[in-house]
Amino acid sequence: MIQINKQSLSTEAAHRLREMIGEGRLQPGAWLDEQRLAQAMGLSRTPLREAIRLLVSEGLIRIEPRKGCFVNSLSESDLDEIFPLMGMLEGRCAHEAAQRASPRDLEALEKLHLQLTKLAKEEKIDEYYLTNRKIHEMIQKIASNQWLSNILDELRNVLNLSRHRSLSLDGRIQASCKEHLEIFAAIKAQDSEKAAAITNRHLMNQRTALQKLNEIEEVV
Repeated sequence: MIQINKQSLSTEAAHRLREMIGEGRLQPGAWLDEQRLAQAMGLSRTPLREAIRLLVSEGLIRIEPRKGCFVNSLSESDLDEIFPLMGMLEGRCAHEAAQRASPRDLEALEKLHLQLTKLAKEEKIDEYYLTNRKIHEMIQKIASNQWLSNILDELRNVLNLSRHRSLSLDGRIQASCKEHLEIFAAIKAQDSEKAAAITNRHLMNQRTALQKLNEIEEVV
C-alpha cells in the first residue's frame, strides 16, 4: 500500500498522481479508477477528488461528463506552443546557472552526467529520463530564480504527458545525452550564452523527435 502523509492528504495525493503520470505509470488517455487509487494510497475518495481537481487545473487530467477522469494528452498544436516556451525558459536557467554554479554544484552535475552517459549506452529509457529530469531540475536550482522556477515547474509537469516518448525514437537517447554533455561543458566554462543556446536547441530537438515518432506511428 502507498503510504500517505495524513497531515495533507489532498496535497500528497496530488504529488503522487503527478509522479505516476511523469513516470508513465498513468499513460495519456488512461481512465482513473478512483476507488482503486484511493485504496492504493490508503485514503478516502474525498481528498483524492480534491487532488484530481488540482491536476485538472494544471492541465494534467481532464473530466469527461458521465465518463469519468482521464489523464490528459497533448495535441500537436499544444506541443508546438509549449516546446519553444520551454526552450526559452530552460535556456535562461542554463544561462543563469553558468554564472552561479559553484565547484560543488559542478561536481554534483558531473556525477549525474556520468550516470546519464551510462544509461544512454545501455539504452535504459525510463532510468535515463528520470536522471535527465534530475539534471534539468538541478540546473534550475543552481539558477536560483524563483519566478522562473515556478513557471518551469508547471510547464514541466504538463510536458511529462509527452516528453518521455521522444527517447524511444532510434538514436534520440544518444543524441540527447550528447546535448546534455555540451550544456554541462558550457556551464562549467561559465559560457552563459552558449549554455542557453544549446539548451534551447536541446528542447527543440525533443520536439522534432516527437514529430518524427508520430509520423512513424501513423505510417505503421
